[in-house]
Amino acid sequence: MASENNMSCARVKTYTASKIGAIERHNERKNNDYGNVNVDPERIPMNVHFKNPGDKSYMDILLAMEESGEISRRGLKADAVLFDEIVFDVNTMYFETNGGYEYAKRFYQEAYRYACSKYGERNIVTAVMHADEINKAATDELGYPVYHYHMHLVAMPTVKKEILWTKRCKDPKLVGTVKETVTQISHSKMWASTEPLLDENGKQVFRKNGKPKFRPSYSVLQDEFFLHMNEHGFVGFSRGKEGSTAEHLSSLEYQIRKDRERLEQIQQNVKEARHDFQFAEEIDKTLEEIDGTGKRNPLTKKVSLSEEEYDELTALAKEAVTGREVIADLSRSKEAYKKDADYYEGCYSDLKRKYNSLKEKCKPFLDALEHFPDVALKFIETVRDLFAKRDAAEKAERERIRAEKEKEAAAKKQAALERRMKNRNRGSRER
Repeated sequence: MASENNMSCARVKTYTASKIGAIERHNERKNNDYGNVNVDPERIPMNVHFKNPGDKSYMDILLAMEESGEISRRGLKADAVLFDEIVFDVNTMYFETNGGYEYAKRFYQEAYRYACSKYGERNIVTAVMHADEINKAATDELGYPVYHYHMHLVAMPTVKKEILWTKRCKDPKLVGTVKETVTQISHSKMWASTEPLLDENGKQVFRKNGKPKFRPSYSVLQDEFFLHMNEHGFVGFSRGKEGSTAEHLSSLEYQIRKDRERLEQIQQNVKEARHDFQFAEEIDKTLEEIDGTGKRNPLTKKVSLSEEEYDELTALAKEAVTGREVIADLSRSKEAYKKDADYYEGCYSDLKRKYNSLKEKCKPFLDALEHFPDVALKFIETVRDLFAKRDAAEKAERERIRAEKEKEAAAKKQAALERRMKNRNRGSRER
């Protein structure tokens, strides 16, 4: 039986030529720092490629295939979508309870086979299972490192396109016939939905203009992925529910994750500010020691130095020739660094308080989602209805006030017109 907490996900994102580089660096672990995405650098070698781009960039692969005639970008705009990325995913604990790393490899190997049937293996640029991202919540709960396994797959969405002979063709008989068939990159055409949208009675749903509605293509993808995995023996999870509270939960989790990232950044700023402050403080102590060197005669105002003090002072004087400006700057910076440290510590405390408050406020909702998802869904639907009714009532009130003002303005205008006519008639009679 599938656990209500374990749900599959196949999330599609699109990328243009100018945007693909960022996701490539993330997928292929080409970044220098992963402090904000819970990546454990020591586990990067454990990531598994089912399709490896090697030393070529994603765009290099596309351009090579275009040059060989395997694909075409004919007629596309400069900012056209060239790549799809599908993130295949199931909850962390699904893999943890079914064998962890080895089970995840078998699972995503089969997910890759499904993607090949969707795009064609030749059009897939990369497919990599990430095994290096730690799930901190699960780790804290279980008391040992738990990793979140998921797969990033990048492919070129293509369709077959027939190129016809135009009127420029010297042979009139060929005009309008097929000249050649090319493999055209086209996200919109590949993902055009052809499955009818049916109502509760199984009847076709139509738009106001009479045209039929079709199921969103990404919903069809969710169905296909779930069924494919089940048919190949991977069970124990549910298909991501359409219209469920999952989208709200994802939004909430994203907000919490961003708050965590901000906390981590502020902690880093505090650490750096403290380091700079300590260094400036050490410089300040050195300056105080120099000021206290030697013994001053109160009568002659002369200062007597021991041989050791003299040697030390002359050495410092030589260093000062080249380092005077730096020391002065560091001395002036002492208070500035201290202020920075105090400021960042204040920001950290304030943000941590807000984060804990948000987490506490959301706890009942998250608990309801986990234990009573149907009730939580009804609650959200009820709140949506209340907001819709409120918006409708406010709109009706605005319309009423506007109509009254227009009516009042029209009445004043009519009264003014009648007064002018009355005065005009009175003047005519007097003449």
